[in-house]
Amino acid sequence: QKINIPKYTSLILTSRNSVNHYFRICEEMRILVPNSLKYFCISEAVSYYLQKYIAYRKRKIYSANNNFTELVELMEKHEQDNFLLVSSDFIREDIISLLDESQMNYTRGVFFKTVPTNVSKIDLSSFNILVFYSPRDIDSLFNNFPNFQQNNTKIAVFGEATYKAAIDANLEIDIKAPSGTCPSMSMALDVYLGTKKPHHQKK
Repeated sequence: QKINIPKYTSLILTSRNSVNHYFRICEEMRILVPNSLKYFCISEAVSYYLQKYIAYRKRKIYSANNNFTELVELMEKHEQDNFLLVSSDFIREDIISLLDESQMNYTRGVFFKTVPTNVSKIDLSSFNILVFYSPRDIDSLFNNFPNFQQNNTKIAVFGEATYKAAIDANLEIDIKAPSGTCPSMSMALDVYLGTKKPHHQKK
């Protein structure tokens, strides 16, 4: 309510959800999205998703390769712009840090909230491995299963923030990615399960 959406000349979009909710809010508030608006997207997948709402080829759209540092570098070429970061109530701290350090003229707008899905009816003991991709996933686990005991269940985590959240929750980590030999979770799982040998990178 404190954000005047039409005054911003550029959007920072880090997910498809942010795209959906920006256009949803504009529609509900009867705000006409100008053709001159610039879109700075974290990935090509997010930028292509804009086609759901705008004539893609006629707009100024910039995308990074899933790298927020790279996205900030693109934004710095448009330093006169007024940026609106379309986000949820939870956002990675490094994104805010990079934007603050860049001294870009930006405002963070919370357009949607992240809430745990109710999966309490699932029998977790029937699974050998639980895989987590974000700290919110760890929160969701204990939100759905307050008395969760790890016992023989293996835990896999992706990213340092997820790893820290799992450690803080007293979980024992069996699989961690990315690493020098396993840049993806699927590779880390393959190696752990013995289906593939890790590729050692040459120095």
